[in-house]
Amino acid sequence: MIDIFTTGGTIDKVYFDALSEFQIGPTAIPDLLRENNVHVPHRVTPLMRKDSLELTDVDREKIRAAVAASEATRILVTHGTDTMVVTGRVLAGIEGKTIVMTGSMQPASVRASDAEFNVGFALAAVQTLPPGVYVAMNGMIFDPEKAVKDRAAHRFVQE
Repeated sequence: MIDIFTTGGTIDKVYFDALSEFQIGPTAIPDLLRENNVHVPHRVTPLMRKDSLELTDVDREKIRAAVAASEATRILVTHGTDTMVVTGRVLAGIEGKTIVMTGSMQPASVRASDAEFNVGFALAAVQTLPPGVYVAMNGMIFDPEKAVKDRAAHRFVQE
């Protein structure tokens, strides 16, 4: 069983109407997995619906507590990309679990989104990587201790 914890971020943003901007809506993950015929045993648990720039230390502790309390040894966390590595560093030290974080640069609800690929890639990564904390974005695996978001290039890089 893979536990999937959702926290919000761009991956879950939706466009409400012509006069508004994107806002974080209900998690897109269950629909995305169903539409892509994913049958790996999993459970999706929404923890919060926040842009990662709005996450606090209390929020990060809530994520850490949920991951640590999970009986699953394989955990996927969807997260906003702006502070994904910060939360990844908070999750470091949880023993005996493979924890993979992913998100997207474009909402899952838009056609040109990287969400579908990133979630599929992260699901493969969480099933094959040894215990530890990882960021899986755009076809690459990163150590959150050394990864940074390159805003200009719309991708992550290793320092």
